[in-house]
Amino acid sequence: MTDESPETNPAPEAPILAPGLAKALAPVEEVVQSDFRGRRRGGPDPLAALRAWQPRTRLGRMVMSGQILTFEDALATGLPIREVEIVDALLPDITDDVLAVNMIQRMTDSGRRVRFNVLCVVGNSDGYVGLSVCKGKEVAGTIRKAIDKAKLNIIPVMRGNGSWESSEGPGTSVPFMVTGRSASTRITLMPAPAGKGLVIGDYGRRVLNLAGVTDVWSRSSGQTRTTINFAKATFNALVELNKTRLTEADHRRLNIIRGRELS
Repeated sequence: MTDESPETNPAPEAPILAPGLAKALAPVEEVVQSDFRGRRRGGPDPLAALRAWQPRTRLGRMVMSGQILTFEDALATGLPIREVEIVDALLPDITDDVLAVNMIQRMTDSGRRVRFNVLCVVGNSDGYVGLSVCKGKEVAGTIRKAIDKAKLNIIPVMRGNGSWESSEGPGTSVPFMVTGRSASTRITLMPAPAGKGLVIGDYGRRVLNLAGVTDVWSRSSGQTRTTINFAKATFNALVELNKTRLTEADHRRLNIIRGRELS
């Protein structure tokens, strides 16, 4: 007689999921609260939203099934991003910054009507940034709506070494001079060498910080005291970068990175 050991079936491999989904569906003891930096104090937990997420769009179902694992793959599909959970799943390290909360009062026949105007910017400080302006009756609800809208407006940022003083290496500035405008405000971003910092107003600096741009010269004109227009003009300048057509030689010469710097 020969001893035949029973065949052991190999354990099924766990499906590969997007970083945010993997963190949300992990056991509770493995989830560290400080790991998710995108949550505001007193705000909704993005991990809890991902656990209860039921995709309603084609792109959302592809992310949930594991067919898309990075934000770059999602952009490559050409499908619109219409669910906030897609951004939370593919960019779990995204953070938000409320730039301004303004109260708007309006007199009507029934009395004084008060509404709030919120300007918010989100980004991962590594090549992705989004901006939005929302209005609402309550501050907390309007802030949440502005954050969600900014996530749906996320764009990849083109970074490079456009300054003649820059050395070889990953781009930390803009690759060339570009101008963005909003109403009468115009913001011109110019390449700066590494280590110069962000020579721009406070609200433009906060937008560029979340975009991953660390060195830039700037020139402004118009009504620059208007917070919303200043921030939108800076964001529109980053949008204009993506509209410029460059050759492969330009990409190599300027060390251009579009989006995240993937290792």
